[in-house]
Amino acid sequence: MIRPKLLLRLIHINWVLVYHGMDEIVLKTHLFRPFRHLAFLAPSYWLKSNTESRGVRIRRTLEDLGPIYVKFGQALSTRKDLLPEDIADELVKLQDRVPPFSNEIARNIIEKELNMSISEAFAEFDPSPLASASVAQVHTAKLHTGENVIIKVLRPDIEKQIRSDIGLLYALARFAEKFWPDARRLHAIEVVTEFEKTTLDELDLVREAGNATKLRRNFENSPLIYIPEIHWPLTRKKVMVMERIYGIPIGEIDQLKTAGADFKSLAERGVEIFFTQVFRDNFFHADMHPGNIFVDIPNKYIAVDFGIVGSLSLSDQRYLAENFLAFFNRDYRKVAEMHVESGWVSSNTRIEEFEAAIRSVCEPIFEKPLKDISFGQLLLRLFQTAQRFDMHVQPQLVLLQKTLLNIEGLGRQLYPELDLWQTAKPFLEKWFHERLGPKAKLNKLIKQFPEFAEQFPEIPSLVYKALNNAASAQQQAEAQQRELVMLRKQLDDNHSKTIWTMIISTTIISLIVLFQ
Repeated sequence: MIRPKLLLRLIHINWVLVYHGMDEIVLKTHLFRPFRHLAFLAPSYWLKSNTESRGVRIRRTLEDLGPIYVKFGQALSTRKDLLPEDIADELVKLQDRVPPFSNEIARNIIEKELNMSISEAFAEFDPSPLASASVAQVHTAKLHTGENVIIKVLRPDIEKQIRSDIGLLYALARFAEKFWPDARRLHAIEVVTEFEKTTLDELDLVREAGNATKLRRNFENSPLIYIPEIHWPLTRKKVMVMERIYGIPIGEIDQLKTAGADFKSLAERGVEIFFTQVFRDNFFHADMHPGNIFVDIPNKYIAVDFGIVGSLSLSDQRYLAENFLAFFNRDYRKVAEMHVESGWVSSNTRIEEFEAAIRSVCEPIFEKPLKDISFGQLLLRLFQTAQRFDMHVQPQLVLLQKTLLNIEGLGRQLYPELDLWQTAKPFLEKWFHERLGPKAKLNKLIKQFPEFAEQFPEIPSLVYKALNNAASAQQQAEAQQRELVMLRKQLDDNHSKTIWTMIISTTIISLIVLFQ
């Protein structure tokens, strides 16, 4: 049973859809289908504007519904291969052009969090936001030390709104798992739990600042990507101050062309950055839509917005690397075997059948550039294969899969001729060699040597104790053996006596019977 608050939110969602002219979506749902002929009685039916394009109506609908829906639109905006061009171009505006909240509210939040006035904290402050997204908006400022910075300010009452929508997602997931068998295989509730964790983490700007600092340390002096510096004294839970960066947004293809960007290098470096974060550092930026990525001409990335990051367990990390490498080598049997061994598919699955299914899905896309691959069809066929073999979704990997789709979408926009597979394969082979080769084992031994050396002086006493314990154990064993031998001898003697007693008794009884 859906709680009253969730029911009201569901009604509000449908009202927003109708208001923005998305009647066809609402009236085709099972709940409202009986009332579709009464739609003309609603005031919104007569008041709504029919002059806006479908792309604008969809974008405004997502903006009015709140941050979770905006994020959904941001994710879709990176996949222009899956959407009509007019809708994809409109959804791009959700990346950093969501309607802002007022300057007065922004100033109040900053002063309350910092416990000082704007003039005390900053030499200059621009009241007009530089960018505005689903969770926060950004203002430019200058410190008293002369450094140019940006101030990220969390939207007011954002947590309450997000928790309301997450509650609705939980209700829908429970409903789906109850009435739709595939929802249990897809682990709908666990996926919502993962989504809840990453979304609520994004509302703590101190946590985001920590993520940025770690990524900056991981890529310090790197030619691939630049991470701006955090100003910790002015960073709080709802306010973060960070070095201002200057670059061209990755989505502005015409500007990049005019400035002389190296698109091929950018596409290849994007793939390298992704695999470096996942396998070398095990810490990756998981919100890499175009609104968060800039370019320092000709081919260096600049990243911002570190609210959503991901990491993997060591077993998941190695398992994924082996899967990727087997996939790139077209060793579909190994891919099938690893899926069975990991429990992703049932142990009763016939390897040959699963191998053939994977081959039929993957083989057509090899040796093709991104522009010739229909990922919409690929995803559909993968879903059908997963359903056929009862393959279970791994909730802990959903964030990684989303990030990979974002990276692939960026690569498609930058350099459609990119060979994604050949770009990634050498990196994985190098990673395996560094982690599992002879040199890696020697390095591990060297790394463990200080611990071994620290305990080296104690080795003689440890050996003596071990030998002494072994000797004592041997003596105890011998004593126990002697006791067992004596006990057995005693039992044998008693057994013999018992037998002779029985024989003598039987003889006496027999003689008495005969005499009688």
